[in-house]
Amino acid sequence: MAEDYHYKSYRFSVTCHTNDLAVVHCLRALCQHSEVANYKQIGWGGTGEGDWRKAGNKITLRLTKPAYRDEFEKTAHRLLPKNSWEVVKRNDNDPAQRRRK
Repeated sequence: MAEDYHYKSYRFSVTCHTNDLAVVHCLRALCQHSEVANYKQIGWGGTGEGDWRKAGNKITLRLTKPAYRDEFEKTAHRLLPKNSWEVVKRNDNDPAQRRRK
């Protein structure tokens, strides 16, 4: 299990909106692809289907560096259809939180 300090390092967030659940899964995978640090799954924690629906079809992904967040956005824009998703918010101090005990 990752220590709490690992969660704190995943603090550069990007909140994305999409109405397409398949795109949610793609964004989650691209988050993992763009991150270099260990415990990559921390970055997309809390972005399951229920979380997405509860948040109004938005997910918040977290990465350990702004450059990784930029790479995520660049890759998502390159690979996913235009107008299938959008960035609605970025935050440089939004650390991940442990979801499981």
